[in-house]
Amino acid sequence: MSTVLITGANRGLGLEFTKQYLKDGWKVFACCRNPFNAKELNELTKQFPDQLAIEGLDVSNHRLIDSLANDLNGTPIEIDVLINNSGVMGDKQNFGEIDYCEWEEVLRINTFAPVKITEALIKNLEKGKQKKVINITSKMGSISDNTSGGHYLYRSSKVALNMVTKSLSVDLKNKNITVVAIHPGWVVTDMGGPNALINANKSVSSIKDLINKLSLEDSGKFLSYDGKEIEW
Repeated sequence: MSTVLITGANRGLGLEFTKQYLKDGWKVFACCRNPFNAKELNELTKQFPDQLAIEGLDVSNHRLIDSLANDLNGTPIEIDVLINNSGVMGDKQNFGEIDYCEWEEVLRINTFAPVKITEALIKNLEKGKQKKVINITSKMGSISDNTSGGHYLYRSSKVALNMVTKSLSVDLKNKNITVVAIHPGWVVTDMGGPNALINANKSVSSIKDLINKLSLEDSGKFLSYDGKEIEW
């Protein structure tokens, strides 16, 4: 049985990833801040009691990341695919109204956490068969694509995530670990809003197909959910 660990798994894309991987027969470690309040995840445990493990994790708290890693390293448990999905938009985004404390929090969640989690779970990834790290980024992190300005908090956090993805791809190549940044499209979620272009089912099913096709040669790429490469 293949194994995936997903952060931000209680709603939106993370929840959809969880549902689809469970249906595919995978073992899923679904991470979220408040497992007891994750109603849909807990309902899924009734359908998939042997496949789904819900883990409490606030990705902004490095101590909790280390604690999760210690629990998973007891065996250690193999992780085939790590999906760093947790992310926040931030509120005061535009010039003249920026909240710098909030900016630090956005960076902590969107940029620092994926690196910290990958570091903490490296032994588990090394034992996995697929050895893939997927950082969910955004086209808003493309410098080439930025023609509208604004969104300083979110854009900068995703640009930084793209850069650390590239560095991870170089640093982990000798371990045969593939690391890519994937833009999921503009998706109808709490973050994407009701006017987005595609639904979570379409985005996630496309990303899963893409993940399945990835090889070490793709490591370090910035890709759209449909497999197209995005300009940095």
